[in-house]
Amino acid sequence: MSRFLLVAGFLSALGCARKEAPPVVVNEPAPVIVEPHAAPDDGNIPPPRPVAVRSRAEALTLGCDYLLAQQSSDGAWRSDVYATFKDGTALTPLALTALQEAHDAGVRTPAIDATIKKGCAFLATFTKDGTVKPPADGFDYPLYTATLTLKAFSHPTAADFAKHRAVWVKYLKERQLTEKLGWKPQEKEYGGWGYCRVIPQKPEPGTFAPNLIESNLSATLFALDALRAAGETDAEVYRAAAVFVRRCQNADGGFHFIYDDPTRNKAGVANTDPPTFHSYGSTTADGLRALALCGDPTDKDRLDAARKWLVENYRTDHHPGTYTAAYEPNRDAVYFYYAASLSKAFRDHDPPPEYGRSWSTELGSALATRQAKDGSWTNPVELVRENDPIVATCSAVLALARCDRSK
Repeated sequence: MSRFLLVAGFLSALGCARKEAPPVVVNEPAPVIVEPHAAPDDGNIPPPRPVAVRSRAEALTLGCDYLLAQQSSDGAWRSDVYATFKDGTALTPLALTALQEAHDAGVRTPAIDATIKKGCAFLATFTKDGTVKPPADGFDYPLYTATLTLKAFSHPTAADFAKHRAVWVKYLKERQLTEKLGWKPQEKEYGGWGYCRVIPQKPEPGTFAPNLIESNLSATLFALDALRAAGETDAEVYRAAAVFVRRCQNADGGFHFIYDDPTRNKAGVANTDPPTFHSYGSTTADGLRALALCGDPTDKDRLDAARKWLVENYRTDHHPGTYTAAYEPNRDAVYFYYAASLSKAFRDHDPPPEYGRSWSTELGSALATRQAKDGSWTNPVELVRENDPIVATCSAVLALARCDRSK
């Protein structure tokens, strides 16, 4: 997780108990005028001037323009911040899916269409003769590269590249921790996906286990989302995944990211005996979406509980969840990832009518306020690399696009 929450991540599985006061409703497309607090009049300081904040539609367009400007000549997106993002295999599919969702929200120009096709052509170089062909050093983020590439190739704007989908479907299905790889339903790893760079065959007792072999909620959501987008109908895939996703749900309806790991469960330990972890916003949005993608009607109560947690803890100024003191400084590390996943969760699973607030207006306004003049977003907290403007901007564009397509 710490290497790439785009999603993360897409990836690649954080508030306060009090509710955020309802903000003034924004009437788009007119910009919001924010009146700052006036400084004391000492006869020398001029009165402050109102600051115009972009509408979410303007912010979305500017965010797309920023992403277009960052594309390399070969069609890839590369980081100026992190070495592991420089080969293009991690950021390119993330940027493509962001632009494709903006396209679905109505941001459609010849430049965006050309950019998407160029990016897809770059990703197509990693399939050959019916198999996935990683670069010489392998994919740094194989799960996120695979899932987001599959999603990109499954979008109507990538119709010319649909022939590559089957390769990535096979790649993902081979990496689900199920009986085919030696995992049993009673084992905590069973049913999900993780970040392992090789096929996660269950190690024999006493033998070396590959790094990052374990399942986690973010990787599992991204895999399910991509397989559904590609039209995968294998019921056993979703049945097994639901086993793992349910294990990540807490008694309060929220979710945690992974078992047995207080570090990667970003809000910290809730209880030590038995070991439980605090629910937080990004994982609860992921959990709600993952359960829904599994499609088991018996999970209705679980879905309702997750949606209730998100509604009761919803806020746009910070990432929600009950955090232990040691983890509080990194509360907002996944702010943009949270915004992207929450907007999809709320768009597909509306808050109840009695909620009485426009989540899309509130979130869109908050994101527009955080946008830089060049159209990018950046997170000052470095933990999950949202301090890279391409990472943060992709998630912000995804969130804004989903706000604009809300019901």
